Amino acid sequence: MPSPNTISPDKLARLIGRPDSPVLIDVCTEEDFAANPRLVPGAVRRPWADVPAWGPDFVAARRPAVIVCKKGLKLSQGVAAWLRHEGVPTDVLEGGIVAWQAAQLPTVPVERLPRRDAQGRTVWVTRSRPKVDRIACPWLIRRFVDPQAVFLYVAPSEVLDVADRFGATPFDVDHENVHWSHRGERCTFDLMVEEFGLETEPLKRLATIVRGADTARPELAPESAGLLAASLGLSRMYADDLAQLEAGLALYDAFYRWCRDAVDEGHDWPPTARKS
Repeated sequence: MPSPNTISPDKLARLIGRPDSPVLIDVCTEEDFAANPRLVPGAVRRPWADVPAWGPDFVAARRPAVIVCKKGLKLSQGVAAWLRHEGVPTDVLEGGIVAWQAAQLPTVPVERLPRRDAQGRTVWVTRSRPKVDRIACPWLIRRFVDPQAVFLYVAPSEVLDVADRFGATPFDVDHENVHWSHRGERCTFDLMVEEFGLETEPLKRLATIVRGADTARPELAPESAGLLAASLGLSRMYADDLAQLEAGLALYDAFYRWCRDAVDEGHDWPPTARKS
């Protein structure tokens, strides 16, 4: 019988990508992780033996946590119990990452992740005054790759120098030395979905919408024109790029949930309203 403090892979998969997703903490041993260097989307790595030191950091997050190890046994159970002692509602991923992968759920290859700063965050830099890709990509990263990621918006001419001086990863920049950018007819969001191992049907559907809005091809998806209109409206509403990003996260949350749960749902007036 499963422990009352476990969560199934399928149930956790329904939570990942939402703004209220639990904090995911990977505590696989170094040996196990070296043999399978992939993360459940959005997970952060922490050493299981040091939970008394880092555990209190998650109290301030005021969010429940889910612990991931290889099989969901002693390491996850022990770390989860310790975090519950600290006051953090914590579950264990049932069956660990072995069960997650057996269910053919997506994992992020660590080799694709940029280097992290001293606080363990990925740091990204792009052009100021974002419209589509430069909001969509941060949304994808925050929801599925690194919830604590830092985004720097700077003058276009300074992106590469800022990347060099501040150890940031440039994205959505038209330069031959920038990896995370457009490839042919595909936009940066397409590339991130693919290379971060996130090619689920909802995210592939969203990628088509983003591509249509970002590359002036609204015929790719009926929703592309609406996304572009909303994106341009946000860019007029906010002079501060980071304030625009925060507002844009909610926009992409809504589009993602539509892509995942509501593509077949329509809307009409109630029958009583039509009769009147």
